Amino acid sequence: HCTLGVQDERENRRPDRQRQPLMLPRQWFNLLSEKSCLTNLLDNFKQFLTMNTLFDKIWDSHTVRVLDGGSCVLYIDRQYIHEVTSPQAFAGLRKRGIGVFRPAQVTASPDHNIPTKNQHLPIAEPQSAQQVATLEKNCAENGIRIFPIGTERNGIIHVIGPQTGLTQPGMTIVCGDSHTSTHGALGCIAFGIGTSEVEMALASQCILQSKPKSMRINVEGELKPGVCSKDIILYIISKLGTGGGTGYFVEFAGSAIRSLSMEARMTICNMSIEMGARGGMIAPDSTTFDYLRGREFAPKGEEWEKAVERWSKLRSDDDAVFDKEITFDAADIEPMITYGTNPGMGIAVNGEIPSSEGMDSASKISYAKALGYMNFTEGDKMVGKPVDYVFVGSCTNGRIEDLRTFANFVKGRKKAENITAWIVPGSKEVERMAIEEGLRDILEEAGFELRQPGCSACLAMNEDKIPAGKYCVATSNRNFEGRQGPEARTLLAGPLVAAAAAVTGVITDPRTMM
Repeated sequence: HCTLGVQDERENRRPDRQRQPLMLPRQWFNLLSEKSCLTNLLDNFKQFLTMNTLFDKIWDSHTVRVLDGGSCVLYIDRQYIHEVTSPQAFAGLRKRGIGVFRPAQVTASPDHNIPTKNQHLPIAEPQSAQQVATLEKNCAENGIRIFPIGTERNGIIHVIGPQTGLTQPGMTIVCGDSHTSTHGALGCIAFGIGTSEVEMALASQCILQSKPKSMRINVEGELKPGVCSKDIILYIISKLGTGGGTGYFVEFAGSAIRSLSMEARMTICNMSIEMGARGGMIAPDSTTFDYLRGREFAPKGEEWEKAVERWSKLRSDDDAVFDKEITFDAADIEPMITYGTNPGMGIAVNGEIPSSEGMDSASKISYAKALGYMNFTEGDKMVGKPVDYVFVGSCTNGRIEDLRTFANFVKGRKKAENITAWIVPGSKEVERMAIEEGLRDILEEAGFELRQPGCSACLAMNEDKIPAGKYCVATSNRNFEGRQGPEARTLLAGPLVAAAAAVTGVITDPRTMM
């Protein structure tokens, strides 16, 4: 096996820190055990060699061993933690009387429960304050690097990982958070894990996982003006549904994907799990390397050159075989918005809410319930529907490019009087850049306020909650009932659609104003 992850850790990749004999991937073992005819064996061996997907290369190189039944002991290069899913894991370690196995490979940042205003003051909500304090205590006791609230490195963990260069191509990455898939944009296997697995990774730097099947989604062609990466992924989810990726790890490819910036690619991979996939990834290329060059924890000097040479080999082979492959035409994608209570209920912003005709009885009941919650009707046009709140931020769309897009659109315009807008940077670094680039001045001139970093209104776990019955156009990732607050109504969209709603007060096709 070729080591594809962090080279300075390759001698210590296995938990017992001893070199092990070469382990054949389980597909080879199955072939060897099942085939007695040399001809058939060679034919199947040749077929296996064509299954060299990017996902296979990274997964197999990090597999410590395959257990009876097929589960893999998977080595983890980088673990991220935050204040919500880590306290129970540390409590479990204390109960077992063990510590964190490799604290240098763990990074923490409070993000879910922190306020986005007055961060210099104590956190007002008692439970949130307790969780943040507990995270700081656990990190101090175990020698884990933490980026505390208010410090220059703090931010949403899935924003600061790539931003600091901690996330690098070829890594395996986990975090007790669904949207860990964001890091896959840099050519990683990254996925969310449960609290018991957070404890397992802290204790052993490994987790037990079944290997998912592989899927490639190609988006070919040129995107229309006004279409962004959020529209791409909302379009894909609307076509495949929230279960279309179940059981798969998805590689996004095609000319439209390759044309995207690094931050736009993160939006794509971030929402891969919203179609049920275990995670999403994009092969690293010059865009990836240019993004990482010079970042704080990225390799430097000669090590950088070696890293780029190594990372350049991280791609699916031309004859790689995927368990499933789908291709979309970029020309078919319009600016998108959701109208229901899951991310798969999305349509073009200038479209009409679909009819339930042709659905089975169970689907019709669920569909009617979703529309009832949103107070929408089949056949309604989305354009012109009133909006109360606009939220720009989250690990999906809280990066500097997203703020630039929003600010450039509202420049010279004014916020609609009926709109409450929360513009929330994904990190202190993004906040700093927005100030230095004059984006805050543009926003304030248009009647908006740039807040401080945090997960904010993506989820109702902090002070930024949408009131019951109110509509919020959000650049976040989930629109389930109550996601942004009890009985709040969420409309997922990209920064351009959000900006158009913010200045008109209603759902608006941004292309009519560009």
